[in-house]
Amino acid sequence: MELDGTEKLGFLIHDAARLMRKRFETLGRGLGLSSAQWRLLVRVVKSEGVTQARLAELLEIEPISVSRLIDRMEEGGWIERRQHATDRRVRMIFPTEKSREAFGAVKSVAGEVFEQALEGLSQEERQTLIHGLTTVVSNLSDDEGSYETMPKGAAA
Repeated sequence: MELDGTEKLGFLIHDAARLMRKRFETLGRGLGLSSAQWRLLVRVVKSEGVTQARLAELLEIEPISVSRLIDRMEEGGWIERRQHATDRRVRMIFPTEKSREAFGAVKSVAGEVFEQALEGLSQEERQTLIHGLTTVVSNLSDDEGSYETMPKGAAA
């Protein structure tokens, strides 16, 4: 088998994501949110009215963990729960004004992390990287459309 670098793909993607998340956490400490909280905040701001069950899927955490996270964020005034109009069992999550204001800061920190990560790449190389990763995600998504649900300018 001829080695062309593809044998490193999984490790490189995993390490890049881990390092970006770590850098975001370092730069984002001043926002007063944990990593899990800012991830949820971004999802809620970008998808107002998302259900708790869908948030659990998007964040890849157990529904009970999402419920506890939402409890803490609701107590802090970051989000609010509302009953679904036709199904009382379903709870929908909406951002508060506090979340919308913090979202700008989160986007700013994410942009800084992205610039640091992409330093040394030309605009064409950046576009090629994004296109390639989008294709990889699309190929593996099983109709989840997860790259489409990722907010632009938001760290995952």
